[in-house]
Amino acid sequence: MARAANSRRIWGWWWFDWANQPYSTLLTTFVFAPYFAAAVAPDPVSGQALWGWMNFAFGLVIAVFAPILGAIADNTGPKRPWLFFWSALYVLGAWGLWWAVPGADQATLIWILVAFGIGMIGLEYGIIFTNAILPTLGDRQEIGRISGSGWAFGYLGGLLALVVMLLFLAENDAGVTLIGLDPLFGLDPEAREGTRSVGPFTALWYLVFVIPFFLWVRDPPQQAPFDTAVIRRGLSDLGKTIKRLPKHSSLLAYLVSSTFYRDGLNGIYIFGGIYAAGVLGWSIVQVGVFGILASTVGIIGCWIGGRADRRWGPRAVIVTCIVTLILVCCVVVSMDRTMVLFIPIEPGSALPDLVFYLCGGAIGASGGALQASSRTMMVRQGNPDRMTEAFGLYALSGKALSFMAPGLIALATTLSESQRWGVSPLIGLFAVGLILLLWVKPEGEPATAWDVENAPS
Repeated sequence: MARAANSRRIWGWWWFDWANQPYSTLLTTFVFAPYFAAAVAPDPVSGQALWGWMNFAFGLVIAVFAPILGAIADNTGPKRPWLFFWSALYVLGAWGLWWAVPGADQATLIWILVAFGIGMIGLEYGIIFTNAILPTLGDRQEIGRISGSGWAFGYLGGLLALVVMLLFLAENDAGVTLIGLDPLFGLDPEAREGTRSVGPFTALWYLVFVIPFFLWVRDPPQQAPFDTAVIRRGLSDLGKTIKRLPKHSSLLAYLVSSTFYRDGLNGIYIFGGIYAAGVLGWSIVQVGVFGILASTVGIIGCWIGGRADRRWGPRAVIVTCIVTLILVCCVVVSMDRTMVLFIPIEPGSALPDLVFYLCGGAIGASGGALQASSRTMMVRQGNPDRMTEAFGLYALSGKALSFMAPGLIALATTLSESQRWGVSPLIGLFAVGLILLLWVKPEGEPATAWDVENAPS
């Protein structure tokens, strides 16, 4: 009976990944971001700049408050009330993107960027609180498999959502969907209503599919009432944790390492669609097909990565994925419509498209497995009795320097006057993260290292 109940909790936790994945797949990467830069902003260059500054600003908000909220939540016990609130922000932010009309005026542009940022806050904070539940779903050896399978399940959800968008809603330049249909529900292709519906579609997807999570993943009995004393204690404990970080060298090295390689991965996700549209001249529908490929391979990569994690540990998976992504970035920098690997090709050749599709598959497989094994590694590195706070610090490390990838890409693009060379800084970010993993203990700190800190004050 207990085993069946825990299996249901695991499935409920996986359904959260399924529910929230379209925000990343549809909005951040493959549909809305390229549409915003190409059609909503005044021009692609300013669109890319606005998108980068928005990610920087709201990433900073997430970074500042993530560990604070995690510390408070660890002292109050229940996470469901928090998750209801983050879910509301997710839904409101996604729905607000409906008003992203082509050639929007300045006020509408600001509204769209703010709406996206609000939804992103709901997404990121929700992930912090649900990641903290991971250690309660299985023993140490099973966590990697559970995490990898959950990420694969989320990729499957994102893939299905993307397929629905491309087949029935998102229109191309001719005003029809991928299979030649007019957008459903009488949506006006001239006003790009099919593509704009990606916001409400993402919100509704979340509302429907997050239900199993709230039904099956219950909180333990409340540990403390939520009041000002709890807030003060949470902030005090957070301050102590940060001060003790130098004593936990493996945890500190991992947080810094993940800062660099996750920022590099976010750079790929944020600018991948924009790069394909600018360098290869792909339409929104073509970028979406690219996303289908990346997500499909990503599902397989996550599943394999989870089992590799269980057998060899998360660090081996993380290293393999980072090396793969470095190679992918080198290939991307070396190609455009006139050459591949710096070797000239015939005009009109489809080789750049084929190579970029292969790169998309590698990004999908490596990116998903990297993120899944990264949260498994965080479970090994963090204080087991303060796991929400640990994932708050993990979110901080992922967002504290989130301006690096957008800023470096913008700087490199400006200096080189080349969108292709503009992504080259991602190679350096991945390389730094890889080197810093040398100081990370595969099994994390021994339990005795946390005993004094876990003792009641």
